[in-house]
Amino acid sequence: MQSFFDSIYPGSSFFDLLRQSQPDLLPHVQVTLEGLPQSETRELKETPHGTTILALKYRDGVAIAGDRQATEGFQIASRRIEKVFKTDDHSAIAIAGVAGPCVEMAKLFEVELAHYEKLEGVPLSLEGKANKLSQMVKANLPMAMQGLVVIPIFVGYDPRRGEGKIFKYDLTGGRYEETDYYATGSGGREARSAMKKLFRADMAEDDAIRVALEALIDAAEEDVGTGGPDFIRGVFPTVKLAVMTGLQDVQEDRIRQVCQAIVDARARAAKS
Repeated sequence: MQSFFDSIYPGSSFFDLLRQSQPDLLPHVQVTLEGLPQSETRELKETPHGTTILALKYRDGVAIAGDRQATEGFQIASRRIEKVFKTDDHSAIAIAGVAGPCVEMAKLFEVELAHYEKLEGVPLSLEGKANKLSQMVKANLPMAMQGLVVIPIFVGYDPRRGEGKIFKYDLTGGRYEETDYYATGSGGREARSAMKKLFRADMAEDDAIRVALEALIDAAEEDVGTGGPDFIRGVFPTVKLAVMTGLQDVQEDRIRQVCQAIVDARARAAKS
């Protein structure tokens, strides 16, 4: 017999529960541009956008990173936006696109995974987590068609297989697994080109962090929307590592040192 709780809140998905009981709280509020004054239409289109994010595998797991800049039209909306978020102890998400819905989706996804684990008593498999995120991206499709695009990269360490995994998504919620590396956002092409030259499957942790930062710096040099390391303001990319022992934050001091070494090496090469 179906319990009273199950009859009201079927399933173990917090996202489905919210969609059924309080749809107004979802980040995917339906907005139409038709009939709006031109000034309001322009404001909707010129919302802050997060730019370049990437992920790459290495010997011990997978690294995920993003720059810190958000743009609004031809202006910088923020130099310190976070685009890489912890989702649980072994996985993380990075999101490019319209900043507001991006951050809301990342936070909702974290709650979704915690809600499932509390109700079921066991965490989702890494594949299951990737599928859950696919459903959320698909639910955002009407907003994406109006220009409020959210594009994530999801990574995690799979203890069953003893390896890190990278998942990418399209606007329709299509989910695809990458075997080595991936980057998206306005500087995604430049970042992918850099990783293509530098990537090695057996990289150590230090090398993986350097390759990720090299790729973001390359993207910043070619793409006006991507922010490079800012030594004056003390703003540097975010890097997280998904490994067997859990998700780890790469400390800012370490990122600063690697960025400084990259910039110094390029300055020396330019003079020679």
